Amino acid sequence: MDRRKSLKALALGTLSAGVLLEACGDGDKKPADDKAASSQPASTIDRMKEEEAHYKAVTSSTFFTPAELATITILGDIIIPKDEVSGSASDAKVPEWIEFIVKDMPEHQIPMRGGLRWLDMQCLKRYEKAFKDCDQKQQMEMVDEIAWPAKAKPEMAQGVAFFNLIRNLTVTGFYTSEIGVKDIGYAGNKPNKWNGVPDDVLKQYNLAYTEKEIKECASYT
Repeated sequence: MDRRKSLKALALGTLSAGVLLEACGDGDKKPADDKAASSQPASTIDRMKEEEAHYKAVTSSTFFTPAELATITILGDIIIPKDEVSGSASDAKVPEWIEFIVKDMPEHQIPMRGGLRWLDMQCLKRYEKAFKDCDQKQQMEMVDEIAWPAKAKPEMAQGVAFFNLIRNLTVTGFYTSEIGVKDIGYAGNKPNKWNGVPDDVLKQYNLAYTEKEIKECASYT
């Protein structure tokens, strides 16, 4: 597994969506009703009307079932665990972000749902229980078989493609969150602090600020 330093390098570069999993039918699985969606607080972000309408449409329903979201949460925290620097992927609300993204970018829906089903089927065959119900050792055994594309067996190709996708989504979600930005230590652009022309330069040209100018124009404390 690539840990935080490697993920940081990925986040600072161009992140691709990864190799998408071959389309898998989602069968008769029905997402849980979104009771919380209707009670979501109104957005305080200044958006154009069409942007606000799109946001409301995306957040008005739930795509992942609770079981699927539990699996996403476990995988996210395996990819970016909590450490002495910052919180984990779930601390940064990456699962909620992925829930939003798959509705905002529907092309991810079949690869994600198909990959989650593939993972559960593999675990059912090996451990007779779904991935989320396996113990930590079993979960890591399964992840280790799909987290390293160059080492993975050919029959693990679907799992590798799925893990590539969820890893990229997890990294993108984490390093665009407040926790992730602090983890990188990137402060962004900041306005300059200007306290006027230095005294020695003013004296060179026989100039000086008045008290009013110093108070109103050239003093920032």
